[in-house]
Amino acid sequence: MPLLDPTTWQDGHPGTGGTAPVTEPATGDALAEIRLAAPADVATAAARAEAAQHTWARTPHTERAAVLRRAGDLFTEHAGELTTWLVRESGSIPGKAAFELHVAAQECYEAAALASRPTGQVLPSEAPRLSYTRRVPAGLVGVIAPFNAPLILAVRSVAPALALGNAALLKPDARTAVCGGLALAAVFTAAGLPDGLLHVLPGGAETGRALVAEPRVRVVSFTGSTATGRTVGEAAGRALKRAHLELGGNSALVVLDDADVEAAVGLAAWGSFFHQGQICMTAGRHLVHESRYDAYVEALAARAEALAVGDPYREQVHLGPLIDAAQRDRVHALVEASTAAGAKLVAGGTHRDLHYRPTVLAGADDNTPAYAEEVFGPVAPVRSFRTLDEAAALAAAGPYGLSLGIVTRDTARGLDLADRIPTGIAHINDQTVGDEAVAPFGGVAASGTGARFGGEANLDAFTELRWTTVRSEPAGYPF
Repeated sequence: MPLLDPTTWQDGHPGTGGTAPVTEPATGDALAEIRLAAPADVATAAARAEAAQHTWARTPHTERAAVLRRAGDLFTEHAGELTTWLVRESGSIPGKAAFELHVAAQECYEAAALASRPTGQVLPSEAPRLSYTRRVPAGLVGVIAPFNAPLILAVRSVAPALALGNAALLKPDARTAVCGGLALAAVFTAAGLPDGLLHVLPGGAETGRALVAEPRVRVVSFTGSTATGRTVGEAAGRALKRAHLELGGNSALVVLDDADVEAAVGLAAWGSFFHQGQICMTAGRHLVHESRYDAYVEALAARAEALAVGDPYREQVHLGPLIDAAQRDRVHALVEASTAAGAKLVAGGTHRDLHYRPTVLAGADDNTPAYAEEVFGPVAPVRSFRTLDEAAALAAAGPYGLSLGIVTRDTARGLDLADRIPTGIAHINDQTVGDEAVAPFGGVAASGTGARFGGEANLDAFTELRWTTVRSEPAGYPF
């Protein structure tokens, strides 16, 4: 029996924002039709969630943890059905879909463990009283998740928020509303989550604005572009609510003079072309020592030309489609502007419908648009450097600070170089894309507000720290 029916609104309450087709980017076919949430639905859902949250917060931690563990099991048990949705709705290849499902299950298991973590400490006090802190649920958490890794980027906030006693409103990108939204509702309902605690609100920008502005929402967890993140952060700040922002990136992969070129290119191809480059951590700038540069460009171009691009549901391919025509046109415009600015196209640069060939641009510099900007497509701009100081300066340049990869046989030198580059994530002898439920995740500068997801970072993200004192008798004061 299927786990989910995308035509059914969670809890049986239809959204009032009309309907929209669920489209398969590889073919343009409509897979289903869903109801969209209008701004008015946000307030209705928030009222129900707030009422349910008070009881949930008082539910024994063992019961909350059990729901999360069952949810993790269900992601595995229904992997076949959910993989199909991830492949067809988001354009993922099956391996990427399997990775999302693995991480989703692990996020639930890790969240289950959060429910029983120590929640405070006893403090010394000058007065004759017991003084202590304890973590309490924030209340209602609003989650806005994007299309590129829809399941991971929704569940990594929803699961810990629920485990810690909160309720959640989830607004998935309408282009991936099933695998990034309704799938979670179906899993958590089947896992025994009480009614009213999770509301899925697929919709457009106006629905997202309503979610951020909703007074009952005390914490906003947003993953998306830097431009939209600034808007979300400003709106949340005006309302004096916390916003955890995981934003864009233009991450550097630095290849030092002692690196093995073939090994480095293996990392580079995955870092730039995985999921068509539609990953915030994608290696968007390849910085290669001049002694390795020519061999690296030649090998990366050969690797790109050998990759199969097509329909991941019906063919065995390395890259699937970009999410929509607007994204394809933006990627192609950046490639054409880069060649016009002097970069050399050595592989790719063409597309069939939404299927964009993996692309390598040599001779990139600060004036190369695909090097200076986040592309969010399968494009690898390559630039050379001469010294470690130059490599550090190039990698640190630009507004972003999400992820960093360094390839070298001398790991101590790699660690030393990483310490000179502002970044939220650093990998020595690995590429820039990676995620684990136990690890803190987040970027600095234009890439976001730091490591606000994963492991113990979730405690800070989704609880408030409360100071409490207890006296055996009422205190006396001078007046």
